[in-house]
Amino acid sequence: MNPTRVIFGLHTVLARLRADARSIIELCVDDGRDDHRMRDLLQSAESAGVRILRMPGKRLDGMAGNGAHQGVVARVSGAPAHRSLDDLLDALTVPPMLLALDGVTDPHNLGACLRVADAAGVQAVIAPKDRAAGIGATVSKVASGAAEVLPYFMVTNLARTLGELKERSIWIVGADERGERDLYQADLPSSICWVLGAEGEGMRRLTRERCDELVKIPMSGSVASLNVSVAAGVCLFESRRRLMAGKS
Repeated sequence: MNPTRVIFGLHTVLARLRADARSIIELCVDDGRDDHRMRDLLQSAESAGVRILRMPGKRLDGMAGNGAHQGVVARVSGAPAHRSLDDLLDALTVPPMLLALDGVTDPHNLGACLRVADAAGVQAVIAPKDRAAGIGATVSKVASGAAEVLPYFMVTNLARTLGELKERSIWIVGADERGERDLYQADLPSSICWVLGAEGEGMRRLTRERCDELVKIPMSGSVASLNVSVAAGVCLFESRRRLMAGKS
């Protein structure tokens, strides 16, 4: 039997509905909410044949662990199904831009990383099984829909996976305060996998050794580092900026 989990929030549920409506076991909605956003969601759910249950908002509070559910909670079967990383890369018709996270165990940070990665056009996010948060309700909510559409691969050995990416001519670039060149001076190829570690510990030694280059984000203020999701956004959008500049 496939495991089930709860997701909540309009953006998150709508993204899951569009990505994989068949995975939604039931959609629970606040019987006191009747605005155009709710009506649009219900229309989409009805068209997809999703079971809809109306109930008081207080009951939804309990289902969502008192999270900000916006009157929408869905019970879904497991995490969104994605093909393997190799299959995804084989099917790409554009240079890959990937994000690898080493040691991001906080669900809020993971959700924020998924959200910024999706916005930047990343095709997949990779993390080690032993040092990473899984996709749960908090991650889905913070990701604001990105967790339902962006492939998230948890691999047994991150260092080995990075080595396999290098065999595909994908440049492995780590964001690290010990990098010799800063982000805006470094050469960033179009086929790239950005690697970021958790706050405090950073990347593990083997992960760092797999990087073709380490770059640092120049800091002008008094703080020494950025939240991992903010750092991911800075790096990913710099790659996106250069890619788009090359097309102009």
